[in-house]
Amino acid sequence: MESIFKDKKEPLLFIRNIIVKTLLLFIFFNLIFTALFPIEALGKISLYNRIFPGRTRLPYGEIPEKSYNLGIFNIEAMFTSHIISAGHKPSDEYRVILIGDSATWGFLLEPDQTLDANLNQEMLINSDGRRVKVYNLGYPVMSLTKDLLILSYAVKYDPDLIIWLFTLESFPLDKQLFPPIIQNNPQKVKTLIEEFNLNINLNKDLFSPPSFWERTIVGSRRNIADLIRLQTYGIMWAATGIDQYIPQEYTKRIEDLPDDKSFHDITPPTLSPSDLALDILEAGVVMAKNTPIIFINEPMFISQGENSDIRYNFYYPRWAYDDYRKFLEQEMLLNNWNYLDAWDSISGEEFTNSAVHLSPNGSQEFAQLIKKAIQELWKGKPEY
Repeated sequence: MESIFKDKKEPLLFIRNIIVKTLLLFIFFNLIFTALFPIEALGKISLYNRIFPGRTRLPYGEIPEKSYNLGIFNIEAMFTSHIISAGHKPSDEYRVILIGDSATWGFLLEPDQTLDANLNQEMLINSDGRRVKVYNLGYPVMSLTKDLLILSYAVKYDPDLIIWLFTLESFPLDKQLFPPIIQNNPQKVKTLIEEFNLNINLNKDLFSPPSFWERTIVGSRRNIADLIRLQTYGIMWAATGIDQYIPQEYTKRIEDLPDDKSFHDITPPTLSPSDLALDILEAGVVMAKNTPIIFINEPMFISQGENSDIRYNFYYPRWAYDDYRKFLEQEMLLNNWNYLDAWDSISGEEFTNSAVHLSPNGSQEFAQLIKKAIQELWKGKPEY
């Protein structure tokens, strides 16, 4: 067979030209990518709610190969994978969104055992005849700033009611920038801090603009790979309905507690309102505009074991939590906000691996309290 090359050097030149052209194209596309930095736009491209059913929880997973889910920090991709993005809001829907931490998300709960699932099973109808549809937009890791970031996207979906669940661990100032989703969205967080004049220090390296390298395809390869992986896990989500790996055995919440009165870097015996990020709640109210919010201090495990006279549970010394409840009630009364304090409403047996994660029965009981709070709101009765 006669060679297409007339000169022995031609194959090497041909290969060299291919390599040079490929390299130039790669540099060209990297420069275009760096200039546009379309990571957020790429997050809007999704097979969910089209080929795959939308997820009932925002994507989060610690063991992706078993949960068919993964923690992803592209908020556009998180929302486009969620059922709330399935289409336009139906005219007969009274839309309720839940904002909160891993307890709201439903750690160690199946999709049909979460707060939103239990509330949707009630098939509530509001006073003007619309059917109530509850959406779970909780996301693990405790931080009010993380909640506010999620809320800034959630309000775009035209909610009729926002239910914001939290516990004291979401309030300390040192927790506000702790969640990975915050650290991977620094410019969005910076915008919120500046817009609402939040008491968060902007003089941190976290808020520096991304470098040239970080804006390239190579520098963004982890984010791009996660976007692709989220889509591929949609196949197993559609086939199995599994979005979380729940082990048969796990370490239960701590009953016997250490002889320790500390709470973060705050010195006992008293807490101060300035120790807590209470201003973020007000920012949420402003962000929600005319949409009502019910604030809920979520249930927690109350130990009866060793040193339970010092601490309520692993998270909280009694002095800190008691002051927190006092300040929170004052804030709610002062602003005439809708509020439910459910801190001691669920029996200790209904908590699983932490002081805030509920069992299926506990989740069902808590959902009934939330249902009542919604109905009381419709009647115009305050939740104090």
